[in-house]
Amino acid sequence: MNNRRGLTAVLATLITFSLSATPVLANPGNGNGGGHSNNGNGHKGNAGQRTEHRKNGGKPDHVESDISYAVARQLAVNLGLTGYQSLPPGIAKNLARGKPLPPGIAKKTVPASMLGQLPYYPGYEWKIVGDNLVLIALSTAVVTAIINGVFD
Repeated sequence: MNNRRGLTAVLATLITFSLSATPVLANPGNGNGGGHSNNGNGHKGNAGQRTEHRKNGGKPDHVESDISYAVARQLAVNLGLTGYQSLPPGIAKNLARGKPLPPGIAKKTVPASMLGQLPYYPGYEWKIVGDNLVLIALSTAVVTAIINGVFD
């Protein structure tokens, strides 16, 4: 009888500890553990259905150019958009991805014939800077992508 009472007490203690440890072992969700919430990401509704047709999945903060040098160069050659001068070395050094477009840098609009064949990203625009094809964020003027030597 004493043995059974001891076994029941041990079993009750184990169950209590296992139930109290369960929240510690729980998945914090989306890598936001440590007591941080997931910033309301569970309340998306059907927003994903409205942006499925976009190339970047409707994520303006995650834009990368989906065009290679070979494709961009072929477009430029086919449309006769070659012969542009490269940037001077000092200015070319300041043109970098993730940085704002240097002030006073000469940028040209991409002709409509080529622009229609380039990937479209809402909030971004393609520009010709020297002999480079550059994707620039409209709101911040930050360079998102550079394809060097497309128009030389």
